[in-house]
Amino acid sequence: MTPPNIALTGLGLITGAGDDVEKSWSSIAAGTTGIRTNTLFDTSELLTDWAGMSTAEQPADLDRCYALAATAIREALHGSGLDLTAVDRDRVAVVVGSSLGAMPTLEATHRTLVLEGRLDAGQAVASQLPCVGDYIAAEFDLRGPRVVLSNACAASAVALGYAAELLWKGDVDYVVCGGVDPLAELSAYGFSALGALDSEPCSPLSASTGLTLGEGAGFMVLESVERAGARGARVLAELGGYGLSCDGHHQTAPDPSGKGACSAMAQALDTAGLAPADVDYLNLHGTGTPANDASEPKALKLLFGLEIPAASSTKSILGHTLGAAGAVEAVVSTLAIDRGTLPPTINTRGVASPYGLDIVPDTGRDAHPEVVLSNSFAFGGNNASVVINRPGRTGSRPPRREAVHEVVVTGVAGLAGTAGGTEAIAEAFAEGRPCFDTFEEVPGVGRVPVGRADIKAAARGTNPSRARRMDPLSLLAASAVGDLYARHGKPSRAVAESTGVVFATGYGPVTSVLRFHEGVVRDGITGANPSLFANTVVNAAAGHVAMLHRFRGYTATIANGGTSSVLALQLAARVIARGAAERIMVVVADEFPEQALATQAALPGYARSAHVVPGGRTGTVLSEGAAAILLESREAARDRGADALARVRGFGASGEPAGIGGLARDGEAWGRSLRSALAEADLAPEGVGTVVSAASGHPLVDLAQRAALRRTGLDGRPVLAPKALLGETYGSAGALGLVAALTGAGTPGPVLLSSFAYGGSYAAAVFDPEP
Repeated sequence: MTPPNIALTGLGLITGAGDDVEKSWSSIAAGTTGIRTNTLFDTSELLTDWAGMSTAEQPADLDRCYALAATAIREALHGSGLDLTAVDRDRVAVVVGSSLGAMPTLEATHRTLVLEGRLDAGQAVASQLPCVGDYIAAEFDLRGPRVVLSNACAASAVALGYAAELLWKGDVDYVVCGGVDPLAELSAYGFSALGALDSEPCSPLSASTGLTLGEGAGFMVLESVERAGARGARVLAELGGYGLSCDGHHQTAPDPSGKGACSAMAQALDTAGLAPADVDYLNLHGTGTPANDASEPKALKLLFGLEIPAASSTKSILGHTLGAAGAVEAVVSTLAIDRGTLPPTINTRGVASPYGLDIVPDTGRDAHPEVVLSNSFAFGGNNASVVINRPGRTGSRPPRREAVHEVVVTGVAGLAGTAGGTEAIAEAFAEGRPCFDTFEEVPGVGRVPVGRADIKAAARGTNPSRARRMDPLSLLAASAVGDLYARHGKPSRAVAESTGVVFATGYGPVTSVLRFHEGVVRDGITGANPSLFANTVVNAAAGHVAMLHRFRGYTATIANGGTSSVLALQLAARVIARGAAERIMVVVADEFPEQALATQAALPGYARSAHVVPGGRTGTVLSEGAAAILLESREAARDRGADALARVRGFGASGEPAGIGGLARDGEAWGRSLRSALAEADLAPEGVGTVVSAASGHPLVDLAQRAALRRTGLDGRPVLAPKALLGETYGSAGALGLVAALTGAGTPGPVLLSSFAYGGSYAAAVFDPEP
């Protein structure tokens, strides 16, 4: 099947400039600022009280993140004319980018814990980052694949790329895709501690004296052009392509040479089949910080030479909406094409751009752009570029969207609980020995088992000067990669620099977020540690790993609870298969400090002993873990003499509107993910050699999976249940299951990974071990 062109048929937008598309666009086109005094929380200690704050009234009983997302999605669905009651909801995906998620609720919950010693476990669980997707799926009854991307300020641009991969492969019919982030104390105090906030409304690409934070949501309905035409929908624009890269340069600052950003833009155009000369307008990242505003023009000159198109920053009007920015600016770019107006850069303070760019100063400009390139960059040197083009606009060469390579696994490694490496995991399985024999006291609950990783041991393979700047999540991730290279050989510098990194985690850098916020709660701005803040973004671990190993290729970060591993493997495999990367290191890590353990142990289904029997109603045990899986095209592996451990055969993902923290018992949605993976792999249930089970001893989870296996005809196949010995590692569970299966714990034949996430999302994958 030829990958389809992707139509944008519905837009939704809520920003400081307006509470819908028309109001926001009217302000943007006229150059009317949406930046005003922030009244959501006390800003007296911060460098500024200016913010791109939405003034639309929000429900008092709903986190601001969820309310902003729902507003934009309703508008996008209405504008698209898509009647959800008339389509197969199983084939409507939710793909969302966010840096903060429901941070206002999490902050309030944590503040109560710090000051009063009371933990509301329910509120803590309901404000985790993956819950953004769960809320959307439940609110709109969407039952297709679900994923939350969190590459900090590039998150929703990366989400657009993930949505494109789903549609190009034909996994789904429609994608509700976008980004959302609310204003929050965490980011306001963090950027203030870094000295990155402008005391006045920001002046990107001109005065460049700092950024202004904003909030909002931008969402789109994506579908194939053919499907849109068949239902009579108006195509506003097309998503032509996207490109991602990592600088591997610095924890917070971009590579000053602009090479990484240039690479992302070039890849986006290549995917779309377009050339730099085809671009008519650039919607720049344009934050207003000196570092960004100096490096981005250098990237433009590397790609475009002296003929740089008109290029503006809408952050001058909306503020920096963080993880929502890529989607918000993709909506703006679509409107620029559809309405025939280039958005301006305002607040220039009478300063001409020192970089010689045409920044469309002050007010919008009449134009008829055919091709728009929109940039989003982030901490850790993460670069994302998206191509939006007029319907029907084609390039001079074929787009790079079709699978042309076979993908293989050439390296695996992992650690879990007391098993500090791959060999220790293999020994645990050989001996039947659990890796979660530590007991800790939880207030109000008592002593409970937990699988604690040795963070000091994990740091031993890392240069001490670098390790001091890394948080526990990053050290676990780095340890897994180091173990993989120790087992399978370290690559040459040229191979390393062509390697991408897709990072995944269940819940992100919990330690850094809680430590930084505790400092703010107790001591205000003097307690806001900028070093800690740099590690509060979910993709910080990917940035550290890239810097350690000189990775410069494709990059994305997934935070989707227990399905994160499989979704990361799927994304990496799809990108390699279509030739957009030769190799990608998939790295997954999860860490659970005492507050996370207290939250989990307070909920039903936690074990009271270190004896877990999947399916035995013993309860589950939380465990820290990490894994690294190296994927390559078979050609790239052969060229460097690497042995293939397994062939990638197929993936499947599904969801159900179970609500935040929910899970259906019937296994229907879970079974759909398993069937989809088997169908893509062209494999009958009886051909499966090992089912790598997600059963953990939690009665509800085990019951649901048992029903899913029965529905899929898999209930008689050999089963490997890693969580019986490794514990529940959530995000890294699927990858650790693959590590176990490929290092001797499984039976011969194809391996089927089964994974779930609370909130009702599921993902599965098939790998065929090679001799």
